[in-house]
Amino acid sequence: MFVPSKLARRIAAMSAVLLGACSAPPSMQSPVERGRYLVESIMACGNCHTPKDARGAPIAALNLSGGGIRIAPPPFDVVASNITPDRETGIGGWSEADIKRAIVEGMRPGHGRLANTPLAPVMAAGFFKALLPEDLEAVVAYLRSVPPRRNEVRPPVYRARLPHDRYPDAEAGFTREQLRDPVQRGKYLVTIGHCMECHTPRDEKQAPDYANRLGAGGFGFSPTFVHGLPADWPGSVARNITSHKTAGIGAWSDADIKRAIAQGIGRDGRKLQPPMAFDWYARMTAADLDAIVAYLRTVPPRE
Repeated sequence: MFVPSKLARRIAAMSAVLLGACSAPPSMQSPVERGRYLVESIMACGNCHTPKDARGAPIAALNLSGGGIRIAPPPFDVVASNITPDRETGIGGWSEADIKRAIVEGMRPGHGRLANTPLAPVMAAGFFKALLPEDLEAVVAYLRSVPPRRNEVRPPVYRARLPHDRYPDAEAGFTREQLRDPVQRGKYLVTIGHCMECHTPRDEKQAPDYANRLGAGGFGFSPTFVHGLPADWPGSVARNITSHKTAGIGAWSDADIKRAIAQGIGRDGRKLQPPMAFDWYARMTAADLDAIVAYLRTVPPRE
């Protein structure tokens, strides 16, 4: 008979505590617990800000310490920054207002390196603008609670100033009352998860066509400008996630959709490719996954 070691029992107990914190309703969570859940699941901040090993798995010991992904299209060349509370290489010297401004406005603080400079548009500030005030407070509380890690990443290079995309649902905003409806809750989660940032094609001016082609897919990621993923990563194209029966996911079952989101496995059993943040979405509660599916069912069908 296998008898677990003391260390194994302690790890199991800690996992149970974390699972319990993430499973509790938002109203029963402390700000740090709620922030941990948002940052480490649907917002998937570590997908860019946490270094990865050779297989592409996030390195837990270096959580949020920067350098996880480098994005280098022609207009800019940026490495995801250190967002731990380290005062010299992270955001330990930033005020709560500074952190909030960076998250929802995409602007650096008015002090320090590159003061008052807009963050690169890969920072999904236009989507994070949708965060409920208490959720934004929770995210800041959690970021202040993570262990500080010294890790200096190289400064960004900006060759052109590009605006952060405005997302209609984020501009309209949400209320806690709305989130009692599963579809609205799913819409909120899809918004702060910035899903449509990749899953919506762009028009001839390179602006996302949210009005006409929301969720229709087609945005491509190439190893020539996305760095930090496994060496054999072939690139990927965001698929159509509208309710279209053939072009989209309208014929998929709820289980099919949830497996794709949380496990990175397509309806046909094919392994899906990053940069979609499967490792983080796997940490979402069953209720939140159900809400996301409920919302995706309402996205107008587009080919």
